[in-house]
Amino acid sequence: MEDWGFWSVLPAIIAIVLAFATRNVIFSLFVGAFSGILILSLGNPLDAIRTLIGDYFFVQLSDGYNAGVIVLLLFIGGFVTLMEKSGGGRAFAGSATKFLNTRVKAQMGTWFGGIIIFFSDLGTPLIVGPVFESLYDKLKISREKLAWIIDSTASPVAVMVPFIGWGVYIMGLINQEYQRLGITESDFTAFMNSLPFFIYPILAVLIVPLIVFTKLDFGPMKNAEKRTFETGERFWPNSKPMRMPEDLKAAENSRSKPILIWLPLIVLFVTLFGLLIPQGFPMTPVDGDIFRVALTTAYLFAGLTLLILMVGFKVKTIAESFEIYTSGMQKMTNVIIILILAWSLGGVLGAMGTAEYIVQLVDGNVPLVFVPLLIFIVGAVMSFASGSSWGTFAIMLPLAIPLAFHLDISIYIAIGAVISAGIFGDHCSPISDTTVLSSTGAGCDHIDHNKTQIPIAVFNSVITMAALMFASITESQWTALFAIVLMVIGTFILSRFNFKEKNA
Repeated sequence: MEDWGFWSVLPAIIAIVLAFATRNVIFSLFVGAFSGILILSLGNPLDAIRTLIGDYFFVQLSDGYNAGVIVLLLFIGGFVTLMEKSGGGRAFAGSATKFLNTRVKAQMGTWFGGIIIFFSDLGTPLIVGPVFESLYDKLKISREKLAWIIDSTASPVAVMVPFIGWGVYIMGLINQEYQRLGITESDFTAFMNSLPFFIYPILAVLIVPLIVFTKLDFGPMKNAEKRTFETGERFWPNSKPMRMPEDLKAAENSRSKPILIWLPLIVLFVTLFGLLIPQGFPMTPVDGDIFRVALTTAYLFAGLTLLILMVGFKVKTIAESFEIYTSGMQKMTNVIIILILAWSLGGVLGAMGTAEYIVQLVDGNVPLVFVPLLIFIVGAVMSFASGSSWGTFAIMLPLAIPLAFHLDISIYIAIGAVISAGIFGDHCSPISDTTVLSSTGAGCDHIDHNKTQIPIAVFNSVITMAALMFASITESQWTALFAIVLMVIGTFILSRFNFKEKNA
């Protein structure tokens, strides 16, 4: 393989810079991949286009593994959209509110509801938020707290579930790099082994019950809670809520029932585990192809179950239900395009020896224990600037995995650093879709949500960086527990400080 030196990192730099500047992941990945092939073709643009399409796009689409991932994502998209449109999530959450008669119960109910509706990070805020907003007002809990809880149970939960769109997407990126590096471990096994190092998502989810039960709010959130509890005011005087309180009568009169959410999920899990257990799961690692076939079958059966329920309860007609199902498949188009472009960019970087060049720069100049930390910092900046954790994964995983492999450091920690960076930057970014939707779902001012969430997110990010250093030194599977202990101690310490809020 020819040594391209600095030119080998230029496609990655172009993709990252364009992601900052345009906030368009598809455009950034395309230009990054094209620029690399343009270099490989010695500046011939027509040859570069032909090579990009023929030797990369077509090859990626014709690969059996990639085709399986694409088919699986289509089935997931159809099922998730059916779930969102069925009203089952709202009915499920609404039926639980009658038992949530205290501040702690209401907040924990919101947290639990967000975890239960794990199948859609974008749907969670719009399902859970409107159901709980009137209860929060009655119990004098701030809208900022509602937005934070549903934001903490959207993408942080979704990213840790291997059998929904997020997990399948990440495994697709992992597998592509594993194939190039000759690693025989399955993508599912790699994902599960990396999961203990998804430090930031773990902390983001677990800090909610910690603060709710101990009432150890800190920073601007503490002042927002004080405002609502003492005055009953839902918003600061100059706030501009993203959505005014929703009239829930339409939802109450809906024919939807909680069974529309829990029965399809039971069918999903029973089918999935029924197909995997004979293969030795969970005691024996399952081949990635077997896992994807089982998962695709499970989503098909769960989707059919939901279709029957929607028609049976007269929520939708058969024609309307199938229209929703196919429209959900169409919604996965952007995700599929991003995956194909990410696979192609990874192939270009591999052909140019990008990882090997970075290894030459790092080896002997940067202590290896700092590499996961540097991956986290670069990924976090990228995610914050672009507002896209998906885009961050697409660009950073093809860099981080080969880098870890060639430096002989833990690939699992490197993957965890990328995932943590993507979710942290996404949480802090005011242009992130999940941040905007959390503000909308909670009916609170977007800036108020952003500034009350950022101190908590930064606090967790500091712990994440400390945990990544701990993991780099020890490679311990108990890193997450170490991070949780630090989070508990840090929360108690921070709660003792009375942070000032300009609007208070």
